[in-house]
Amino acid sequence: MQIKSKIYNKTLYVVLCGELDENSSTHVRNELDDIFSKGDFNQIIIDLSEMQFMDSTGIGVLIGRYKKMKSRHIPIFICNPSSHAEKIFKMTGLYQIMPKIV
Repeated sequence: MQIKSKIYNKTLYVVLCGELDENSSTHVRNELDDIFSKGDFNQIIIDLSEMQFMDSTGIGVLIGRYKKMKSRHIPIFICNPSSHAEKIFKMTGLYQIMPKIV
């Protein structure tokens, strides 16, 4: 799993590349926490266009990051989910806390 990030106009853009599952969850959690703790931004957009797979562990990682950012009043948005990720986000109601944007 590779994570790319950049800040532009007070928005942190994060691209998740690869598989977000039990094997990669600790790495992703730690790296996202590190990225989220640095920089000056007021919202986060997570781009899933390069994510190939996500399981329930991956959902837990995203929910955990959502909770941390919620305490700082920084919203998280999702963009470009695969059909697999789209199905998971709809079934679990994750779009209610991390809205999908186009």
